[in-house]
Amino acid sequence: MMSTHVLTDSATMLRRDLRHMRRYPVMAISGVVTPTAMMLLFVFVFGGAMSSSLGGGSSYINYLVPGILMMTLGSGCAATAVGINMDMTEGIVARFRTMPITRASVLTGRVVGSLIRTLISAALVILVAMIAGFRPTAGPLNWVEAIGFITLLTLALTWLAIALGMSAKSPEGANGSTLLLQFGPFISSGFVRTDTMPVGVRWFAEYQPFTPMIETMRGLLLGTPIGSSGVIATVWCIAIASVGYIWARAAYNRNPIR
Repeated sequence: MMSTHVLTDSATMLRRDLRHMRRYPVMAISGVVTPTAMMLLFVFVFGGAMSSSLGGGSSYINYLVPGILMMTLGSGCAATAVGINMDMTEGIVARFRTMPITRASVLTGRVVGSLIRTLISAALVILVAMIAGFRPTAGPLNWVEAIGFITLLTLALTWLAIALGMSAKSPEGANGSTLLLQFGPFISSGFVRTDTMPVGVRWFAEYQPFTPMIETMRGLLLGTPIGSSGVIATVWCIAIASVGYIWARAAYNRNPIR
């Protein structure tokens, strides 16, 4: 009976989240427009210069798209953080706590709604990239693996964004707290190879979590060597999801009235 209530209440919260997306689409739209604009800028303005750093006549847009996808996931998380923060600061979470609904459903509905929005955004970015010249070599199995990995990565970042949003004091602070998720891929292998960077920057770029995540997506979509990046990226996803989940639950259980 309890599991039935959890599913029903979570579905209700999911519908609420999706209705908010229809009524206030700006954040969702910016989650597609910003990465797409960055992709077009780098391909058609800086692409000629960037291609020379790859060597071997490699297509720069093929190299770039996994990094842009990483930015897309981060931008989607920004909308999630702002949305949950508004719920916390405007008192709706306090009302939910007094209602006969399962507590887990409030967070679960928000996470599932964010997951759906972000995956749709990623699909739209890939579509625009293919129009602009992106040519993945992935077969059907590779696409399934890529979608599975992107879903796992989105889930991990979403839980972290929920925690950041619930801990911030304002929607502006919530948005600011996710800037690393949105622009961290710049200091990674997302835009240029790490071996072209100065030593200190290269060390950071190679050992921060975005690089193995991007290399895993690149390998699944384009057939480049993944090596140990897949395992490292998966471990990072599990760690981020665990920290985000525990942090979000702790923040939710605190008094939401500020």
